[in-house]
Amino acid sequence: MGKPMALNLLKSSFPLVVYNRTKSKIEALAEAGAEVAESPAEVARKADVIITMVNDSSDVEEVVLGKKGVAEGAREGSVLIDMSSISPVVSKRIAEQLRKQGVQMLDAPVSGGEQGAKDATLAIMVGGEDSIYKECLPILKAMGKSVVLIGSNGAGQIAKLANQVIAALNIEALGEAFTLATKAGIDPQLLFEAIRGGLAGSNIMNSKIPLILDRNFEPGFKLALHQKDLKNALETARELNVPLPLTSLVQQMLIRLKGAGKGDLDNSVIVNFVEELANVEIKKTPTTKSQG
Repeated sequence: MGKPMALNLLKSSFPLVVYNRTKSKIEALAEAGAEVAESPAEVARKADVIITMVNDSSDVEEVVLGKKGVAEGAREGSVLIDMSSISPVVSKRIAEQLRKQGVQMLDAPVSGGEQGAKDATLAIMVGGEDSIYKECLPILKAMGKSVVLIGSNGAGQIAKLANQVIAALNIEALGEAFTLATKAGIDPQLLFEAIRGGLAGSNIMNSKIPLILDRNFEPGFKLALHQKDLKNALETARELNVPLPLTSLVQQMLIRLKGAGKGDLDNSVIVNFVEELANVEIKKTPTTKSQG
């Protein structure tokens, strides 16, 4: 997701210095006018605002606090915006470490998947100081449609975990409901058209059911990343003594699917868990006709 987000920054006339461990992944950015750096530290030396977008907590710690990391090159007064989805505990710890050297941090995880990154329609959940948030708001708005300051450092990550819990449970619910209907002989396409405008309708249904009906599980947001997010949610819940029974159950389903080699598929593949148990597939039938 980082590449389309960076391209949108360039389209909004923000000059960029970019780094990726795999240089081929930033060729399009270099062609679009970005300067290529040799390390995160070099990016930090050349930029007032540094944005990181990587997979998990350990990756952020390495990129920010590791050898040739952001902290090594960041100047006093600069700002780090971490747009990765990671543990709130780790995020707050990194923010505190950077603050000691005069560097401010916003945690700003996103929702909307790869398509949202391409279209600059991401929902961005921000944690950090209000003054820093306002200073960086134009940058964030170049990448997202909805940008909301939730609270202090770590709050953005908490909001993202809440988002991911809701999304995972919704996709599993869609899998159960549409598997039940399909097994009963109902055309799932007609079911979708019948219920999408009612109380059960949702953005998740509208975006995921067409993919499922076409059996298109090409990744927009990988199942493995969603499983990682639920892991962080459950770890945070344990620290706060909050029971998440349904999240725990769905996490086991994601672990099973990941173990079956489906981790790199779209998170809509969650429906496969119930489909396989019921020995049925939710898919279009050749005779489907929309009802007006």
